Amino acid sequence: MKHFSALLLSTTLLAAPAFAEMLELEKDELKLGFIKLTDMAPLAVAYENGYFLDEGLFVTLEAQANWKVLLDGVIGGQLDGAHMLAGQPLAATIGYGTEAHIITPFSMDLNGNGITVSNSVWEQMKPNIPTNADGLPQHPISASALLPVVESYRAAGKPFNMGMVFPVSTHNYELRYWLAAGGLNPGLYSPADTSGQIGADVFLSVTPPPQMPATLEAGTIDGYCVGEPWNQQAVVKGIGVPVITDYELWKNNPEKVFGITAEFAEKYPNTTLALTKALIRAAIWLDENENANREAAVEILSRPEYVGADAEVIAASMTGTFEYEPGDVREVPDFNVFFRYNATYPFYSDAVWYLTQMRRWGQIAETKDDAWFDETARSVYRPDIYLDAARLLVDEGNAAEADFPWDSDGYKAPTPAADVIDGIPFDGKAPNAYIDSLPIGLKSGEVVGG
Repeated sequence: MKHFSALLLSTTLLAAPAFAEMLELEKDELKLGFIKLTDMAPLAVAYENGYFLDEGLFVTLEAQANWKVLLDGVIGGQLDGAHMLAGQPLAATIGYGTEAHIITPFSMDLNGNGITVSNSVWEQMKPNIPTNADGLPQHPISASALLPVVESYRAAGKPFNMGMVFPVSTHNYELRYWLAAGGLNPGLYSPADTSGQIGADVFLSVTPPPQMPATLEAGTIDGYCVGEPWNQQAVVKGIGVPVITDYELWKNNPEKVFGITAEFAEKYPNTTLALTKALIRAAIWLDENENANREAAVEILSRPEYVGADAEVIAASMTGTFEYEPGDVREVPDFNVFFRYNATYPFYSDAVWYLTQMRRWGQIAETKDDAWFDETARSVYRPDIYLDAARLLVDEGNAAEADFPWDSDGYKAPTPAADVIDGIPFDGKAPNAYIDSLPIGLKSGEVVGG
């Protein structure tokens, strides 16, 4: 947990009226939550670089035990906002799990996740993976290389277990996407059975991110999908091998968001704008000058009050490389993206993709028409708030006019087939056609059990 010292607080309070004249804040003392992952970086940077203070905001950042505790804290008002899984505001708003109207005015990053398997599983996969001229595995690695391993487990009467961080997490959907693209069924959900393991070839269960390596080492799971630094931690500990990054799975896919309740945004509109401004500035700093500030960001994140992993482990992915097997270090400059490619803009199409995966795997039990996907996305993702904050930053000289998609309708151009591991393009304006194009999972008109 981070707190201001009394001296710093008294000093900054003297400056607060100047900021209040610029943007009158309805609430200036805030507690924001996060999970110990490198993609919480915009929050840490906004705090450490003084961007919250520049907006007249006195912020406490507080690590949370898991994603459910974090979400409950925002809904219950113990937290004013938080670093969230992109699926959490959407699931809460449609009433899957805890019901509450959560919005996001700021998308925190692109990419940043990986899928890791145990050393034993990796050795069984390797004969199924083609190699480069240097003898190293060809990437991206398809889950088809895992299929014979899963079949051998089944023949021996053993389940093949993998971990993900939460039922509506990017990690759940990315792991499912990778498995299904390789011919493995990750299982379905139904209103009567929320395990997500109906008809599964691979059994997925929840494990909090920092506990992933220890759970893998204990043999409870055979692999997992998680954000950094917990894939690189498996390499450092010598207990597992990352087989694919989500950048290889789906180039520049959306990741975490900053979530607040709709009630908070309505009650404190200027405070919401101020928060969004500070986070945009942090994202700009993280990516500017070709990631020149990443080493400084690594030092911040390595502190125990933030991620608390060794700086070397965080730097292994945060500074533009990624280590698969020990010594197999490859250039992945876009493994973590915080601002470029309009990473911070909350696109409706990003929300629609998450909703299609909820429908594909049965978390949304029945078919919804395309208009429902659009309406739901618009109720949660708020580019209007984002652009208002961006306009203020540009007018103040803290951001460049050209860096924001002012004329966007909220939808990205369709993702081309070449950017996705299974070669299936995604158009956010045609969600049902997309769902029906996917080889494993529910299609239009289908429900679990009929």
